Amino acid sequence: MFKSVLKYFFWLLIAFSLTILLVFLKTEYSNSFSTSPEIWVKNSMERVMLQDSAENVHDIHLYAARGEYESFQIAVRANQSDTVVTDVQVSDLKAKGMSDRLLSQSNITLYREHYVNVTEPSPIWRGTTVKPLGKGWYPDGLIPFVDPQTGVDLVNAELDAVPFKLNQGSNQTIWVDIFVPRDATAGDYGGTYTVTSNLGQVSGKILLTVWNFELPQKPSLKSAFLSWEQHDKNTLIELLKHRVMPVANINPEDERELIDQWGLSALRLPFWSGADYRTCSMASAPTAAVIREEGLKHQLDLMLYVYATDEIDDCKGLREPLREWSKSIHQAGIKHLAVMAPVPEFYDLVDIWVVNPERYDTAGEKITEVLRQGKEIWFYTFFVLGGNVPNWQIDFQPINHRIAQGFINQSLGLTGFLYWRVDTWTDDPWNNVDTNPHPDKSEHYPGEGMLIYPGTQVGISGSIPSMRLKWIREGVEDYEYIEILKRGGYHDWAMKAVGEVAQDLHHWNQDPAVLNAVRRKLGAKNSSTISVKLITRKSSDGH
Repeated sequence: MFKSVLKYFFWLLIAFSLTILLVFLKTEYSNSFSTSPEIWVKNSMERVMLQDSAENVHDIHLYAARGEYESFQIAVRANQSDTVVTDVQVSDLKAKGMSDRLLSQSNITLYREHYVNVTEPSPIWRGTTVKPLGKGWYPDGLIPFVDPQTGVDLVNAELDAVPFKLNQGSNQTIWVDIFVPRDATAGDYGGTYTVTSNLGQVSGKILLTVWNFELPQKPSLKSAFLSWEQHDKNTLIELLKHRVMPVANINPEDERELIDQWGLSALRLPFWSGADYRTCSMASAPTAAVIREEGLKHQLDLMLYVYATDEIDDCKGLREPLREWSKSIHQAGIKHLAVMAPVPEFYDLVDIWVVNPERYDTAGEKITEVLRQGKEIWFYTFFVLGGNVPNWQIDFQPINHRIAQGFINQSLGLTGFLYWRVDTWTDDPWNNVDTNPHPDKSEHYPGEGMLIYPGTQVGISGSIPSMRLKWIREGVEDYEYIEILKRGGYHDWAMKAVGEVAQDLHHWNQDPAVLNAVRRKLGAKNSSTISVKLITRKSSDGH
């Protein structure tokens, strides 16, 4: 009996010891978890603000065509203590079942999102549902991990992507761009992302479905984005990578490279009449010979145009001067672009009419008449307009910067867009984004005319994109998805899908989930129709 009692106490002691050990391990694990950073992923159409709560989403599924950029975000939150993030890596993306096929890291670009403080928010106009979000810290500028042009690590920069310190209770987000090479095989590709900090490593999974169709290198949607001061080659390439045509002093010797490698398709010739809404006065028109001589300096496969006037809708007495300009432009074989609403007396003078929402509405049936003549209508935006139209200031939801290029332009038959300036910088552009171009007005428009940041602070020559420029690029890619279907015989199907997202400049769905769902539907339709055509072609060839 004594042995039985000893045996009982022996096992009781073991059980007690195990309980103490388990409580200790659980406490240590809990403390470790509470102090380690929280990591989650976001799609590209949602911001992560500095104090947002962490989400329990660690893996992401992306969809893209060949020749397309697709993006997502990795968010890091310092949980119970300050954290130092020393590195963020994204692996090669390997094709499932084909280990020899992959999208290499050379096609993946990482940026640390830079938060800017909006102290003077955009105005809120009565009756509109498209409203700014107000004061606060917004992620906008993108600090690259390496030089975007050379792939070389950046050193001794004022703003460095990594390492970075994250204060307790705050967030930092990493933007990831994935470019799908034009020779990539359609299918699923998998990989991982890894965040390394002083508290360890956290990883998640990436799945990329590559659709069986390709976006053209030269965008179908035409554009003109004016760079007033930044004319260096790296800035031009950065804008072209985001599928917008720079309006700058381009060296003719660089044109062939910019066309073949980066998709340059249009060029503004350097002729300006001096006429805008303030002057209402035009200088004498250059001769057709002078314009033609300038045009011959450039590559023959560029669309050349003259943008000679700006917002002269209310100016009087310009019919004859404008006719003289148009005569010289057309005799030189060049297109004439005018920023104004179409008016019948000028129908024969202008090839490309560029209108903002207010001018579009004012023009009414004249828009239809111009389009029936085979002329083009482009869209532009400026300041903050009411009437539920999309706005491009920093303190508006991301979808504002995407919706017009693709879905609204397609719904209205518009074929291009213009932006008045991309490099309006304050004295301290990485910290002060109150770029109000009219300081005499009481309203503020944070980020107006500023879609790029100077590269000096991050250690590169050239300019750095904003997140807003990324969203603009995605809108141009949306336009392409729709255009490919229309040209492939699926016009009605594509336009029905467009109607699920946007009807016109004032009626569009502000939910990014709806846009993303329709984009996937458009992509899947493009992919399946291309596959069917390939099978049909092979069958007809006897293969």
